[in-house]
Amino acid sequence: MNKVCRQCGDGFEVTDQDLIFYDKVSPIFKGEKYSISAPTFCPDCRQQRRLSFRNERSLYKRECALTGKEIISLYSPNSPFKVYNQSDWWECVGLNTNFGRSFDFSRSFFEQFKELSEVVPRPSIHVVGNENCDYVNQCGYSKNCYLSFNTDFSEGCLYCRNVTHSKDCIDILDGDKSELCYFSTEVSSCYNVIYSSQCKKCSDLILCENMIGCTSCFGCINLRNRKYCFFNEQLDEAEYLEKISLIDLGVHGETETYKEKFESFRLTQPHVYANINQCDNTTGDYLLNCKNARNCYHSFSNEDVANCIILSQCKDTYDFDIGGYECELCLEVVSSGDKDYHCLFSLNIWGNSADIIYSDTIINSNNLFGCYGLSHKQYCILNKQYSKEEYESLVPRIIKHMQNTGEWGEFFDTSMSPFGYNESVAQEYYPIKKEKVILNGWHWKEDESKEKILFNWSTLPKNIQDIDDSISDEKLSCMACGGNYKIVKNELDSYRKWHVSIPMKCPNCRYKERMDNTNPLKLWNRFCAKCEKAIRTTYAPDRKEIVYCKECYLKEVY
Repeated sequence: MNKVCRQCGDGFEVTDQDLIFYDKVSPIFKGEKYSISAPTFCPDCRQQRRLSFRNERSLYKRECALTGKEIISLYSPNSPFKVYNQSDWWECVGLNTNFGRSFDFSRSFFEQFKELSEVVPRPSIHVVGNENCDYVNQCGYSKNCYLSFNTDFSEGCLYCRNVTHSKDCIDILDGDKSELCYFSTEVSSCYNVIYSSQCKKCSDLILCENMIGCTSCFGCINLRNRKYCFFNEQLDEAEYLEKISLIDLGVHGETETYKEKFESFRLTQPHVYANINQCDNTTGDYLLNCKNARNCYHSFSNEDVANCIILSQCKDTYDFDIGGYECELCLEVVSSGDKDYHCLFSLNIWGNSADIIYSDTIINSNNLFGCYGLSHKQYCILNKQYSKEEYESLVPRIIKHMQNTGEWGEFFDTSMSPFGYNESVAQEYYPIKKEKVILNGWHWKEDESKEKILFNWSTLPKNIQDIDDSISDEKLSCMACGGNYKIVKNELDSYRKWHVSIPMKCPNCRYKERMDNTNPLKLWNRFCAKCEKAIRTTYAPDRKEIVYCKECYLKEVY
């Protein structure tokens, strides 16, 4: 079935396999199935809409609506919501059925849900089990982390995103089981890896890409189990150390010079069309041990899934973004947790929840429809408690009403998001300008920061070893956006240890630089540069990289 997206106007295909899935997850009440029809938005626009409801990295200071104390929050001081400190919210969550109300069949469902979600208290941030991690979000069981997001089981990590089981890392995007790594992406089981990407089981690398089992290498790409290599040239230990001794990345400007040199070198080397390993019938990128996974990214051990990112050990799930673990039969879900079953058109569903439909911020509950902020509840509609019989009689009537209004089978519209589009993860993957956001009827968060202070960079010593601790008292100004930021003491100590210069960009601009250097969540048609086989790849056709199919790449590299 070919369709045209009602948002962007692009054509997209709904396969017979898709229709079977939509039929499979359509809810059944008293023996009658309430069908979910084919989507009216293309996969990209559906994902953009879901991600517009997730704010990871924009944090603010505001008062707790319960205690009046200052707290760190996802919601700006000017947002209209009742925001509680995380710990206070958990203590009060059992009272949120007090906000329940009856469904009004003269009004749309989305309108009524929006009104409910605006009065029920919200948790300030989404964290659990942390120690000394005040300025984090979507972070769990970590210690001494700062401005790190979607980061779990880690210690001493600063300015990181999507990092797990790691220690003393700074400016990492997508890392696991790594230590003392800096300004790198896609690093796994690495130690002391700097300015690198796609490295696994490596140590002491600088400016490297797609390396496995390597140590003591500089400016290299596509090497396996090698040591003492300089721009892919094999050296002995003495030769390597001599070359490295002539490079001083602790001096401002030196790093950029070698980054440019490495970029020129990497364009002469082949790149695999996608990082897909031990998979069957799978498309996307950064996938491991998946079967029948279509258009998926940064995921592993999934089966029969489609249009998902950051998902693991899930089955029969479509359009699920960020956080799913051992979930099954879910559709159009974002920012949720583990072992959820048959959750539809919902967000922030945590911990063994089942049969949740059109709800937000739900913990360990089942059989909820249109609810916000409930824990260990069942058979509620718009936070109002019903018996099992009442619930199973009323929900079908609401679904039929939503079918008549055109709401059934659609995720919440972006205009209902509690965040400005530019605060959300959607802006990171689908960046658009303020004018278009406003034209679409969505929200834009205006900059409320105080007047920016200009730092005179010319007064700073050029070498990191000549910069004293007093720099931690200064407000630096970003060379990219002009915003102010600070260098904390343990961060400065790390730069000295790595012998790299102090960053002249703020954490947000550094994060954007890493995001810009990773391939997008989108597939294009290309041909292998060696055998001319047709491939689907995240490298756009106009990019300069030499892109090989998997077979040709393996012959070249191994």
